[in-house]
Amino acid sequence: MMVPAEKELRTVLAQFAQARIEHDVCPTGRSSRVLEDVTYTLCVMTASRTVEQALSTADLLMEQYRADREGMARAAETLAA
Repeated sequence: MMVPAEKELRTVLAQFAQARIEHDVCPTGRSSRVLEDVTYTLCVMTASRTVEQALSTADLLMEQYRADREGMARAAETLAA
């Protein structure tokens, strides 16, 4: 799987959340299509077959991004010392 850039993954997760909320509050044909589209995009980005798998994979990726940032910050502190 190609790993998506953090910014792109965050953007799609935000779009998914917004689409999910809009569809839950006032379901229409349009809100259903938007939700389907963003769910598809999220699944493709995370190489997942279901939205549940995609969200789980996205959580793991976001945790990895955080850990990578912390590691780089520690390395920078070590170099500065």
